Amino acid sequence: MSDLFIDGAWTAATSGRTRDCIDPADGTVIRSVDEASPADVRAAIVAARAAFDDSPWRSTTVADRSAILDRIADLLMRDIESLALIETRDTGKTLAESRIDITDVVSVFRYYADLVTTSSDRLVDVGNPAVISRVVAEPVGVCVMIAPWNYPLLQISWKIAPALAAGATMVLKPSEVTPLSTIELTRLIAEAGVPAGVVNLVLGAGSDLGPALTDDPDVDLISFTGGLATGKVIARTAAEHVTRVLVELGGKNPHVVFADACATPEAMSATVDQVLTGVFLHSGQVCSAGTRLIVEESVADDLVAAVADRAGRIPMGPGVDPASLTGPLVSAQQLDKIVDFVAVGVAEGATLVTGGHRSTEPRLADGYFFEPTVFDHCDRSMRIVAEETFGPILTVERFTTEAHALELGNDTAYGLAAGVRTSDAARGERMARGLRHGTVWVNDFGYYTPAAEWGGFGRSGNGRELGPSGLAEYQELKHIWTNTTAPPAGWFPP
Repeated sequence: MSDLFIDGAWTAATSGRTRDCIDPADGTVIRSVDEASPADVRAAIVAARAAFDDSPWRSTTVADRSAILDRIADLLMRDIESLALIETRDTGKTLAESRIDITDVVSVFRYYADLVTTSSDRLVDVGNPAVISRVVAEPVGVCVMIAPWNYPLLQISWKIAPALAAGATMVLKPSEVTPLSTIELTRLIAEAGVPAGVVNLVLGAGSDLGPALTDDPDVDLISFTGGLATGKVIARTAAEHVTRVLVELGGKNPHVVFADACATPEAMSATVDQVLTGVFLHSGQVCSAGTRLIVEESVADDLVAAVADRAGRIPMGPGVDPASLTGPLVSAQQLDKIVDFVAVGVAEGATLVTGGHRSTEPRLADGYFFEPTVFDHCDRSMRIVAEETFGPILTVERFTTEAHALELGNDTAYGLAAGVRTSDAARGERMARGLRHGTVWVNDFGYYTPAAEWGGFGRSGNGRELGPSGLAEYQELKHIWTNTTAPPAGWFPP
């Protein structure tokens, strides 16, 4: 089976190379996939360029593009169980999480199917009844879309759906660690009737394909979700061609808990539940995970003890096991990274309260399982607080005043997301407005909607995905001035 999709055809890699996709729950090979060469990438970009410049795709009606997006959503729902299983085996997350992911992907395609039909030209009153002044949105052109390994299908859908709605063409590159669900999505896109060349798929490591994808004058926009270091390289490369860049580069997200959110046993239990969900879902491999617990001093000891107790009792196991509430890390490389971060935290003087080790359960010995880990008495000088660990590690910092809490919450180079937990509505609003993060949850954590923009401040990136702005990222604005009377200018007399 060939795994690259270029100009409407499934094809093998010209390099002849393949890569094994590993099930992180047991270390076995799921299947091998083709590894593209730079020549394959160039062929995909040429196909996308031709589909944009020479085919009728960009001039299709919004009704036609909306119908295609709805068909893709229908096909996703038809295949939700098989897609969820693929996602779980590839990433390690639980089937329950994968089903939610696929449902969210469906919602993204439905949202842009609706939004694009409501978009219209903007009329500008220039004070002259003979002049019709319009601002129209046109597709940006050829887009390169590079997605991460933690939410393969969801993150790529945030790019594909608005780009298709806008009438752009694209080259997709999922993470080499988790490419399988994107292959299946590409099959569904073709089945939905998207013309040849509009959507192209290449597979391989960013270190091998990155320059071919990003250093190409035929590319009009690059959308990247991933690490800060790679994002900087992409931005520098794109600047040489003045290529538009949309980057989401992760976060180090504070979850601020005030004492009043722990005032009763019921409130304490609910707060513990939100803290655990915020940081240990998908084994902490979430860009918006609430990895920094910033808690009011007066309740810190009790809250940390309760969080540590429940964290130590989270059932770990293969994602396909209904009893598992969290699965393995995605790869052996990621496991090694988390082991190193724990060692750093201990060396820096943080107090290891629970976890900190690879799972010792014999049934999990072949997988990449790591215990939910809590470090107390942390501060911003520590690497485990400052750097994105991207694993099941929670650090605890303490505050005494609201101003101190806000200072700590904003004391990060990132600014993707934050949470605030308090029974004081006015304080919650003050904190939400004061935190310099792209999404702030008050008395909740982790939720999003396709209708609201997603993105971050600072080193979390630039641009926005989802919402109306997510569509606008894939559009160029053009001003059309029409004088219905066509008078002489009169500037230079005859």
